[in-house]
Amino acid sequence: MPRDNGNESAALASVPEEVTGQPRRIVLKQQLWRKTFASLRHRNFRLFFGGQLISLIGTWMQNTAQGWLVYQLTGSKILLGVVAAAGSAPMMLLSVWGGSVADRHSKRRIVLFTQTGMMLFAFIFAALVWSGQIRAWQIMVLAALGGCALAFDMPARQAFMVEMTSREDLINAISLNSSIVNGARVIGPSVAGLLMAKVGIAMCFLLNGLSFLAVIAGLLMMRLPQFVPPKRTASTWAHAVEGFSYVWGQWRMRTLLVLFAVVGVFGWSYSVLMPAFARDVLNVGQARYGALLSANGVGALAGALTVATVGSQANRRFLVLGGLWFFSAMLFLLAWVHNYYLALLFLALAGWGMLLFFSTTNTVLQTSASDEMRGRVMGIWTLVFGGTTPLGGLEAGAVSHWLGVRWAVTVGSIVCSVAALIVLLLVQGRDRAQASPGPAR
Repeated sequence: MPRDNGNESAALASVPEEVTGQPRRIVLKQQLWRKTFASLRHRNFRLFFGGQLISLIGTWMQNTAQGWLVYQLTGSKILLGVVAAAGSAPMMLLSVWGGSVADRHSKRRIVLFTQTGMMLFAFIFAALVWSGQIRAWQIMVLAALGGCALAFDMPARQAFMVEMTSREDLINAISLNSSIVNGARVIGPSVAGLLMAKVGIAMCFLLNGLSFLAVIAGLLMMRLPQFVPPKRTASTWAHAVEGFSYVWGQWRMRTLLVLFAVVGVFGWSYSVLMPAFARDVLNVGQARYGALLSANGVGALAGALTVATVGSQANRRFLVLGGLWFFSAMLFLLAWVHNYYLALLFLALAGWGMLLFFSTTNTVLQTSASDEMRGRVMGIWTLVFGGTTPLGGLEAGAVSHWLGVRWAVTVGSIVCSVAALIVLLLVQGRDRAQASPGPAR
């Protein structure tokens, strides 16, 4: 029974004591806390978690500085989309190969190589900015090289989750991974905004390069069983194509990936327009621009922790579609807001809804895939993610150029909400078809 002690209340329950069999009392709130961070009981995942958190703060610092730098150099909204497309297009071309490589080789070794490569690109970026010789074409080239590394990094890193934890903790690990991505979104942009205003933009790229040392050290410290290469029975191309056949044959995966693609083009593209939204719509400077991105990260972090806590019990259809509708509604309100503080609120709420959708979709795809196919499934997920991001950047840049930033965000919010409605109707129709008895014989 719950007990109230003065100003503090805690829910208590009697459970058997592990050794003696005598009942003992535990605080249920502590159990909830343990459930939220269940995957951290695995040493390898703790090393990954700590290293990634530091590294991703640097990544978000660079992303924030890069968008501002492009707009500062060119003043072009279209180029904001072009640079985003340059960074994501290689994922569209190489991620299926990356998924095949992840199923054939040590995932830890792949991630070590890709993280080291991205660290070198960040140092080159910092040197160019510090020299004053940075040009828009150089930013696009470095963004494209980073995209090549991500095409191999993302499938391997996502499929590596189950090896660092266990299948029963996979949903929690995926959600906590999303939480560190978005925890970094809280810290990184704010720090970047302050550094750009006080020290200079080059420091953001230098600190990002140094931050990769944390994740590289964590990977080297992991204790993993000896990797046993799978028996090769097909060419690399046939091995990769087998992944498409596998995904196409599963209705749930196919539907989720199509919805994911629509959101990638029309939903996430709002982030590409944030430098223009901050300067031209809200009339704020670098520090407040960083705070806008951080607000989005606060909401996303809350969304990831929500899924980590209740994701194994909650209705996943509700988390996917409800999260997407909520995200779309907040984007629509953001598009027409004039007050900076309301913009902070709507961005935070949009981040919460987006992570309900994103984290649950990722979890359903991974838990639906067999162990030998998981790398290729996540390679196709990366293909959709990487292929739609450049299209979304170009779409957002073009619509904002012709109609304005507000209308670009509005169009995206409407398309996402309609796509979620269509998927709901398809799912309900499939449920009815499966529930109805077959024809009498």
